[in-house]
Amino acid sequence: MTHTYNVTGMTCNGCKASVEKALQSIEHVTAVSVNLEQAEAQIDLSKPITIQQLQDGLPSKFTISKTEVAPNVLASVEVKSQWKQLFPLFLIFGYISAAAVLLNYKPWNTASFMLDFMGLFYIVFSFFKFLDLKGFSTSFKMYDPLAKAIPQYGLIYPFLELALGLLFLTRMQLPFALGATILILGITTIGVTKALLDKKAIQCACLGTALKLPMTKATFIENTIMLIMAVWMLIKMYN
Repeated sequence: MTHTYNVTGMTCNGCKASVEKALQSIEHVTAVSVNLEQAEAQIDLSKPITIQQLQDGLPSKFTISKTEVAPNVLASVEVKSQWKQLFPLFLIFGYISAAAVLLNYKPWNTASFMLDFMGLFYIVFSFFKFLDLKGFSTSFKMYDPLAKAIPQYGLIYPFLELALGLLFLTRMQLPFALGATILILGITTIGVTKALLDKKAIQCACLGTALKLPMTKATFIENTIMLIMAVWMLIKMYN
């Protein structure tokens, strides 16, 4: 059962993360998606619970109230909203792909294309994370296993992406960069897969907090593409 609630008192992404974490810890709550701009929370419940139970689970600065929305209308809005939210991700992927193609189309070099794609991917994605480093760290640890265990990892992750991007673009220490990519994205993909299987409605932190992206199969595909490229390049390098 999915229900939509109004949540007042949220002023920043930190508040959003606090509300999501608090609501997810309440018994019978299976998934939570909070929209900071609309001051709304969509909550999946395994059993009906009262507004007071939800309120008791929240910090005192936040107030939650029920908003009635017809299920068929809500489903339609969710689908449209999700595609609208994912558009920046597809657009960025298009730009990165086009740039990598232009750098290698004459003469065409598949290996060089992959290295440039991975380098540009890391540079661009790290840029968005640096816009709100603390907010990214908070969102990232919602699903990344290592960031959950070591919160400081979320703060250094954008720096790791930037360093790997520079290594790929300059063709320096490629075996290390490829191995690190497989390890880092492998860990993240495990967390993404678990979140998708658990049907958790959480925000993807791949583009930081500047762009509100839902955790979807697109996130899994994005990581998988990078992993396949890294594995292919590593095998090719030692064959």
